[in-house]
Amino acid sequence: MRTLSLPLALTARISPVVVLAAAGWVLTSGPAATPAPQKESAPQSAGRPSSDGGASAAATTKRYSAAPAPCGSIGAATIKSLVPGAKTAGKEIPSTDPALRRTCSWNALKGYDYRWLDVSFEITESDAAAAKSYKENVTAKSGGGTVPGVGDAGYSVVNLTTEDKQQTREGVVMIQASNALVTVTYNGSDFESKKAPATDEINKGAIKAAKEAVAALESGQKA
Repeated sequence: MRTLSLPLALTARISPVVVLAAAGWVLTSGPAATPAPQKESAPQSAGRPSSDGGASAAATTKRYSAAPAPCGSIGAATIKSLVPGAKTAGKEIPSTDPALRRTCSWNALKGYDYRWLDVSFEITESDAAAAKSYKENVTAKSGGGTVPGVGDAGYSVVNLTTEDKQQTREGVVMIQASNALVTVTYNGSDFESKKAPATDEINKGAIKAAKEAVAALESGQKA
């Protein structure tokens, strides 16, 4: 077996998981947008309901109060399938506010095949705030398509990069579910052939993980 000299960028990818997942979080999860302050309305006369009461209630809808444990959001069978050789327990990344933002990462190099998967949850102040942040994130990663039947809105995009003749294909799936945002990043490389996994493989893997993550969110703690 010949000795391989890994490209600098891909060597960084198999550095300690904290560095990898921290980079993934920056790339895939922007800060939640904060709704603009609402002006106080004048007191209503007795017996007269507020004309914008329904709209105000809709703007502050909040289903989820805390992010679920991310490392328990993906089944062991799925981890073994998507990231061969990785520890199924995963590694949770430290967060400045674990009640609202949590991320878990799995990565492994098996033979010459490298895979990385991370799952992030972010809890925002309202459905409206989550929807706004979701739209901004989708706009920033144009070129993908919708993911139907998951949460309130879903989007998937796959990109291929090449550095030092080494290909890496990465899929990102973003889901808005009420006031929560779920982001899955899944990528892979073959260090022997220098080719990347097929687009379909990466896209389907990322979507599968996203569906499990949303199911874990929905079955977990609610506000």
